[in-house]
Amino acid sequence: MQLSEQEIIRREKLNALRELGINPYPANLFPVNHTSKQAKENFEEGKKVILAGRVMSDRDMGKASFVELQDSEGRIQLYFNRDVLCPGEDKTLYTQVFRKLTDLGDFIGVEGEMFLTKVGEKSIRVDKFTFLSKTLRPLPLPKVDDDGKVHDAFNDAELRYRMRYVDLVVNPQVKEVFIKRTKLFSAMRNFFNTAGYMEVETPVLQSIAGGAAARPFITHHNSLDIPLYMRIANELYLKRLIVGGFDGVYEFSKNFRNEGMDRTHNPEFTAMEIYVAYKDYNWMMEFTENLLEHCAKEVNGTTEATFGEHKVNFKAPYARVTMTDAIKQFTGFDISGKSEAELFAAAKNMGIEVDETMGKGKLIDEIFGAKCEGNFIQPTFITDYPKEMSPLCKEHRDNPELTERFELMVCGKEVANAYSELNDPIDQRERFEAQLKLAERGDDEATQFIDNDFLRALEYGMPPTSGLGIGMDRLIMFLTNNASIQEVLFFPQMRPEKKQLDLTEDEKLIIGLLKTENNQALGQLKEQSQLSGKKWDAAMKGLAKHGLTKVIVDGDTKTVVLN
Repeated sequence: MQLSEQEIIRREKLNALRELGINPYPANLFPVNHTSKQAKENFEEGKKVILAGRVMSDRDMGKASFVELQDSEGRIQLYFNRDVLCPGEDKTLYTQVFRKLTDLGDFIGVEGEMFLTKVGEKSIRVDKFTFLSKTLRPLPLPKVDDDGKVHDAFNDAELRYRMRYVDLVVNPQVKEVFIKRTKLFSAMRNFFNTAGYMEVETPVLQSIAGGAAARPFITHHNSLDIPLYMRIANELYLKRLIVGGFDGVYEFSKNFRNEGMDRTHNPEFTAMEIYVAYKDYNWMMEFTENLLEHCAKEVNGTTEATFGEHKVNFKAPYARVTMTDAIKQFTGFDISGKSEAELFAAAKNMGIEVDETMGKGKLIDEIFGAKCEGNFIQPTFITDYPKEMSPLCKEHRDNPELTERFELMVCGKEVANAYSELNDPIDQRERFEAQLKLAERGDDEATQFIDNDFLRALEYGMPPTSGLGIGMDRLIMFLTNNASIQEVLFFPQMRPEKKQLDLTEDEKLIIGLLKTENNQALGQLKEQSQLSGKKWDAAMKGLAKHGLTKVIVDGDTKTVVLN
């Protein structure tokens, strides 16, 4: 393992601590009785406190030092005085352990008295100091100059997501997003529990990937020698529990879809689904708007939220617009009673990319997504979807071409999806068979399996039921003003980390010159590098071997570019 100079020095300090008889990773409990926030909020001059955390800054003043300690709730200033910490002749704890062997990022425990500095800052005068954990890598700490400008900030998105543990330490504001995420789950759970509904768990590994139209992840069960699918939705299992006699069940589920990744999609995501017996989609619309109003207040203290350039208000009630009316409003085209061929031609005329694998439902979905979806900024229920779009949804009581379904749109994105659930087992089988025909035509989002056990459950009877699904990741994005789903996931899916290349100083020099100005004439680049012919040749061969650069020959001209 190639170590940097800083990493080598820290390992030397680690050994020095051990030579002094200090365990850099002690096993015993450290008796913390205050957090930084508690110590400051309950400040009393002379009050004894015990805290622990990371050393984040250090101002050496000779026989004394001011240190900033960071714990889970913030930062607090520590004052180390050599003679207070070491009242006897032996000053090793201060001069060696603290001053020479403690680095920024190390975990320490302190005991001391609270006091106010001359400038009025609540601080701790340390009289006992315990080493708790030695860090072997330096933190990428940002620096603020005299003009208030931040330098060396840890803000590269890929590094932040890949090393979230570092991101949380050096960018403590990131924690607020995840604190709000936890508040959202708690608020929603309390709302459901107060209503008398029961939280349940259903299988993640399923023999049939059902309950949604999506491409699943496939794995293999060795003992049973069968393929299994990671859950794309938990809908069909929750409905089985309604058949079994529960009046209301809900689950926060990890779902997995083997599809694209972008700013609003991660292959692993969290959904909430709830099913309530003897209700319909009209009841569920009112329930949903009251639920989200409650959650917004619990998370942000207000029903209002900012998302990008938009101010969104989650206060109930929300507007209701049928899908037919939405498409008519924004395209002038009426989808009512139209054939597949007519819908196909209309979509093409609107400049929407379509193909022969798409059935009526998919075509309508493409028209709505391309021409309507982005216009709904405030929370709006889009209702009464065509039957072809909703294979698990009950036929509309007033129009057999439609279903009793709504989606909640916020800032042009779907946040929730709900139905009056289909409980006619014969109709459900016919819908599944129609989906299979679409799959055979090449529609990779159509249901490719018939869940016969679910149909059998329906044949035993499911009461009238309404179901709701909410994308939890997307909802917290709106409540915390984050346009990227990666910002609201602790550990978003990432491409495999590229192996760090061990470049020579000469190779790094050439790469640096090319990053400043790529596509340079070979002679000009060599002159800029000021390397001898031998060093130049070795560096260029090394870079070519690593696949980092290439030389383009055009007649008599040779140009060097980064790969």
